[in-house]
Formats: sequence, C-alpha cells, structure tokens
Amino acid sequence: MGEGKGSTLVFVLVIALCLVAFGFSIAAERRRSIGKSIQDPITNATYCVYSSDVATGYGVGAFLFLLSSESLLMGVTKCMCFGRPLSPGSDRAWSIIYFISSWMTFLVAEACLIAGATKNAYHTKYLSAQAFSCESLRKGIFIAGAVFTVATMILNVYYYFHFTKSVSSPPTHKANRSGSNIGMAGGYA
Repeated sequence: MGEGKGSTLVFVLVIALCLVAFGFSIAAERRRSIGKSIQDPITNATYCVYSSDVATGYGVGAFLFLLSSESLLMGVTKCMCFGRPLSPGSDRAWSIIYFISSWMTFLVAEACLIAGATKNAYHTKYLSAQAFSCESLRKGIFIAGAVFTVATMILNVYYYFHFTKSVSSPPTHKANRSGSNIGMAGGYA
C-alpha cells in the first residue's frame, strides 16, 4: 500500500460486488410476486395465486453479494481495530467517520434486502387458502435496499481511501525537549 493509495484490486472488488448487489436488488424489485384472487368454479372457494418466487432469490443474492463486499473490506482493513494503529490527523478522523457511516448504511441495506426476501417468500409459499386478501410485498423495499447498497459502496470507497492514507503516513512525533532548560535552572553560578 505505497503512498496511501490502497490496492486497486480491493477498490475494484468492493465496487464490483456492490454493483452486483445493486443489480440483484433492482431485479428483485421488478420481479416481486403479485397475487391474484381466483375463484374455484367447482367449490366456489376464493384463493390467491402468486407469480413466480424469483424475487426472493434475487433478494438473497443481493444480500450475499453486499455481505461479501463488506467482509472483504473489513478483512483487508482488519476492521480498523486489529491492524496497525492509524496516524493522528484528518485521515484518521475521516476513516472513522466513514467506517461508522458505512456500517450503518450496510446494516440498513441488509435489513431491507433480507426483510424483502423473507416477506416475498412468505407471501408466495405460506399464505393460507382461506385468506381473503392477496397481500404482496410492498413496493420499494428492494429499492430501499438498492439505494443503501450504493450508499454503502460510496462510503466504503472513501473509508478505504482515508484508511490507507492514514496507515501509510508516518506517525508524527513530538519534539524532544529534554535538552531545554529555559526557566528551569536554579540560578547562575
């Protein structure tokens, strides 16, 4: 990691994994299952028929790709806690700010993605035939996950950039004043 630039491979992998997670989130939103109320002509019972359950797989895929992106970055930076100490300065402050912010957006994105996938699977697989309304996943859950995925990607890039600058900068040392005796001499002899 010479001169505070960081590894280009890490940048590319983090961005690529987040973009794949973003694509899966958008695909999950477009393919979420929609229920239609159907009446059986023989028994005169009403039941729900749902479209395919592809959105659940896309949601889980987005969850896993975003998780692997975050895991890669935290593994490389050792979660900012277990590696070499960061040099004091603005880069350390920014890396801490971006670290906390990226974790917050990451957790929100993962919560949206897994909640959307779970709710979508619940509607398509576990809804009883006696239900009178054909509930479906609310529009926008996967889009929220996609937005927070992009926010996580941007914050992770900035975090890694400032982290590498802070790790590679030489530590600042205080001036050695042990030889100075100004105002500390007992008197002149």
